[in-house]
Amino acid sequence: MRPYLVQIRTTLRLMLRDRSVLFFSYLFPLSFFFIFAQTFDAGKSPAAMAQVIAMVVMIGVLGNGFFGAGMRTVLDRETNVLRRFKVAPINAAPIITSSIVSGLAAFLPTVFLFLFFGSVMYHAPLPRDLISFLVFVCIGVIAFRSFGMIIAAVVNSQQEAQILIQLLYLPMLFLSGATFPISIMPVWVQNIAQFLPATYLFQGMQSIMIGGESIGANWFAVFALLITFAVAMFVGIKLFRWEKEEKISNRAKLWIVAVLAPFFIMGIYQAKTQQNNERARVLTRNAIRNRATLFNNARIFVGDGRMIQNGAVLVRNGKIAEVFQTPPADPKSLNADIVESSGKTIIPGLIDMHVHLGAPGGVYEDEKRYMDPYAGDKRLASYLYSGITAVRSTGDFLDSSLKLRNDINSGKYLGAQLFACGPLFTAEGGHPTELIKNFPQSMQKEAYEQFVRLPKSPDEARKQVDDLKIAGVDCVKAVLESGNAAWGLFNHLDPAIYSAVISEAAKDNLPSATHTGNASDVKEAADAGSNSIEHGSAIDRIAESTFAEMKAKNLAYDPTLSVFEGMADLAAGNTELLDRSLLQQAAPADLISSTRAFVQKQKKNPNPVFAPMLEHARQNLLAAYKAGLMLITGSDAGNMLVIHGPTVQHEMELWVKAGIPAAIALEAATYNAAQVLRAADRIGSIQKGRDATLVVLDGDPLQDIANTERISQVMFRGERIDRSELFEQEHP
Repeated sequence: MRPYLVQIRTTLRLMLRDRSVLFFSYLFPLSFFFIFAQTFDAGKSPAAMAQVIAMVVMIGVLGNGFFGAGMRTVLDRETNVLRRFKVAPINAAPIITSSIVSGLAAFLPTVFLFLFFGSVMYHAPLPRDLISFLVFVCIGVIAFRSFGMIIAAVVNSQQEAQILIQLLYLPMLFLSGATFPISIMPVWVQNIAQFLPATYLFQGMQSIMIGGESIGANWFAVFALLITFAVAMFVGIKLFRWEKEEKISNRAKLWIVAVLAPFFIMGIYQAKTQQNNERARVLTRNAIRNRATLFNNARIFVGDGRMIQNGAVLVRNGKIAEVFQTPPADPKSLNADIVESSGKTIIPGLIDMHVHLGAPGGVYEDEKRYMDPYAGDKRLASYLYSGITAVRSTGDFLDSSLKLRNDINSGKYLGAQLFACGPLFTAEGGHPTELIKNFPQSMQKEAYEQFVRLPKSPDEARKQVDDLKIAGVDCVKAVLESGNAAWGLFNHLDPAIYSAVISEAAKDNLPSATHTGNASDVKEAADAGSNSIEHGSAIDRIAESTFAEMKAKNLAYDPTLSVFEGMADLAAGNTELLDRSLLQQAAPADLISSTRAFVQKQKKNPNPVFAPMLEHARQNLLAAYKAGLMLITGSDAGNMLVIHGPTVQHEMELWVKAGIPAAIALEAATYNAAQVLRAADRIGSIQKGRDATLVVLDGDPLQDIANTERISQVMFRGERIDRSELFEQEHP
C-alpha cells in the first residue's frame, strides 16, 4: 500500500506545481461554464442550468481521461520520465492508480465550483440527490481515466495517440449530448450514440440532475462504467511500457475493443428497444418545461368565472408561479422570457370530458387506416394542437388507454393528457355490445375483455370495479340505455348491479360516469349518485325534481350536444361541420375528404328522426343551467362527424346558441371539468401552483365564443408547444 500512497502524493504535488494543469483543470472548464450558461439563458431555467453543468462536466471528464491521463502518460514515456520510475524500482499498478486518483482529486473541485456558481449566480437548486450525482461523476472520471491509460498502453508514439484519442474523443463529445441535445439528432445518429460510453455518463448525470433520479436508477450505466474501469486497469497494467523504445503490435490495439465491449452490448440492446432515445426525449422535454416565461399585458380568464382584464402570468418550472392582477412594473427583473400578449386572452387548457379515441369520428376510404396502431397517439396530438389539453376517454380498450396515458404523463409523447374512464359496465345485449358485433372476428374476444364489463350479479360487479381500481383507471363508467326506434333497442342494466357499480366506485374513491338514454335513466343515475351523467336525454324532458336532486348531490351534467348534431347532420347529408378551419388543420385530410363523400351520399335517403333529438338535448341543457347544476363539456368524439380535434370549441358554440352564457360554457370546459376529474389542484384554472397548462387566444371568448378556435399559443406543463411539429413526433 505504501508505494501507492507515495506515488499518489508525489503525482498530486507535481500537478499542483504545473500551471498548465491548473489552467486546464479549473480556468478552462469554468470559461466554458459561463459561456454555456449565458448562451442557454440558464438563469431562466434550473433545468437549463443542470444541462449546462452536465455539459461542462462531460467535457471535463473526457479531457481529463483522454488528454490528462492518456496523452500525459505517452508524453512521460517519450520524455523518459517513466524510465526513472522503472529504476526506482516500482511496478505499473501504482503508476496507473496514482494517475487515476490524482486526476479525480484534481477534477472534483471543479465540479463543486460548477454547482456553487450555478446556485449562487443562476439560482439553480442543487441536485435532489447530491451524493448520487457526485458518486456517479467519480465513477465516470475513474472509468475514463483508466480508458486514457489503456490508450497510452497500446500506442507507440505521440502521433498515434493523437489520432486514436481524436477518433474516440470527438464522437463522444458531439454524439453523447454534451454539445447538442441527442433528441434533436436523426434516429440513426441517436442509435450510434448508444454504443458510446460517454452517452451513458451524460444521460446519467441529466437523469440525476433534471429527472431527480438516484444512482440506483442508473445502475446499468454504473455497471458498464465499472466494468470498463476494471478491464482497462487490468489490461493497462499488463501492457504498460516504461520506455519509448518498447513497441507493441498493432493487434494489441484491439484491447480497446475489449474495454468497449459492455457498450457494444448495451448499444445493440438500446438500438433495438429505443429506451435510451425515449429517455433522452423525456429529459429534454423536462428541461424545456422548466423554463421561465411571462405572458404580459394579457386578458386572463381564470377558469372559475373571473376575468382579469389586463394582467400577467408568470410560469416557472412547469408551474404557474404568479398571476398578476396588473402587469408587473419591471418585467425584466423576473428573469423570464417575456411574451407580450396585448389584445389576447389566456384561458386554462380546455377539457373534453367525453371522447372515444378508438373511433375516428368519420370514415376512411382505405380500410387499413382503421388499424393504425398509433391512431390514439395522433388523436391526442390533434387535441393538443387544438388547445384541448386534457380528455376523458369514456369507452376505449383498457390496456391501450393506460399505455397512452403513461406515454403522455411520462413525456415520451406530446399530446393531450388522458383520463381513462372505462371499460363500460353494461348488460348482456346492452349498449355498446351491438358495436362489438361489427368488429372483425379476430378482435371480438379482445373487445369483450378490454371494452366492456358484463357482471351477472352485484358481487361480481363490485369485484370488477375493485379490479379496475387496481389496474389504475381514473374513472368507472356504466350504461343505462334501452335505446329507441332510431338506433335500435338494448337490454337495460339491472338496477341492483348498476347500484353496486356506483357504490363500489365511491367506496374505492373512483369517480363514476353514467351513460343515459332518457329522463328515467337520468333519474336512476341521480338516485345512485353517479358523479357525472352523460348525454342526459335527447328523447324527453328531464324532470325539475331530478335536476334538483342532482344539484343537491353536486352531480355534473354533460349534455354532449355535438353527437346529437352529428347524427342530425348525417341524416340530412350536411357536411358543414367539416368546413371549420381549425378542424381541417388538426384532423387527417383523408379522413375529412372521405367522410365528406360518405355523408353527401346520405342526401338520397334522409332520416328525419334525429333532428328533434338535438332540440330535446338543448332544452334539457338550458333547464339544467337554470336549475344551477354543475355543467361540463363533452363531445362524444369518435362518433360520426365528431372528429377528434377542436371538439370542445364547437360544443361550447352549441351551448351558446342554446342560450348558455359564454362564461358558463368556458367554465364548464375548464374549472368544472377539472373538478369532476378530481384534478383541480393541477389543471382547469390559472392560479398560482397549478400546472402551466394554458391557451393564448386572439380575441375575447366571452365576447365571441368562436374566438376559442383562434389559437395563438398552447402551453402544456410549462412547455410552449410547437404545434406544427406535433404530428411529426416519434411514436413510443
